[in-house]
Amino acid sequence: MTDQSFDHDVEPDDRYAELDDDVFASNSEDEEERLSLAMFEGDTSTLFPQQRLCLHALLKHRYISADRHPEHWAVLMDHEGTITSRLHDLFLDLHVDREHQIAFKRAASSHDDQPLPSLLRNVSHNKEETIMMVSLRRRFFAQRQEGDDTVFVDRQTILDEVADQRPDAATNRAMDHKRANNAVDALLAAGVLLRTGDPDRFQISPIIEVLLPIEKLRALWTWLLDRSSSDREAAHDGVDNDNDEAASPDSLFDSGDVEAL
Repeated sequence: MTDQSFDHDVEPDDRYAELDDDVFASNSEDEEERLSLAMFEGDTSTLFPQQRLCLHALLKHRYISADRHPEHWAVLMDHEGTITSRLHDLFLDLHVDREHQIAFKRAASSHDDQPLPSLLRNVSHNKEETIMMVSLRRRFFAQRQEGDDTVFVDRQTILDEVADQRPDAATNRAMDHKRANNAVDALLAAGVLLRTGDPDRFQISPIIEVLLPIEKLRALWTWLLDRSSSDREAAHDGVDNDNDEAASPDSLFDSGDVEAL
């Protein structure tokens, strides 16, 4: 029996060489794309600049809207899933109200109702701010029902609403006026009121409907009526029941869901 010898050169398999080239080319393209997205040295983000700016706006502001932030809104509509996923990384969820074209972040809820870490701040509104919010919400609803797409209100009208809720025994008019003006400024800073060309005339933002749905509006209105009645009784008995820090109950008015970080 003779030995058979297979002593010949084995040609390399070109298929694997081509595969290696494809993998190398793919990795090279991924690296080039990553570098093209970098906005600063060492930047490893995989989001496009427009997506990152939209995400930044959602984190920075109480809300974004098609009216006030058209570029961010357009990006959000095109990349809602991607931006939502990034918010989820921070235990935040995204709420998009397409009817009013408003979007905002809110605390995410776990499946088992266990508390999750939160970056949001709960906000307590004092009495003046609460009165204004209820008044603005009622005005917004009424004028939208009449067909007005945009609702405006004057500063003095807002201040008068607060003054009507003050007990007769409240004699420090200067302090009351200061508190009311500070409350207007607070709602301006929060984006509930929007500035116009007239410094004493504001647009009411549609966010008011998100903050105060009808059920919550009714509950707050009842709370205000009860509190006004309590103030009148206290004044009659000679008791000082006025408290600048007296906020509406958290169970009725918790706006932390749409607060900035």
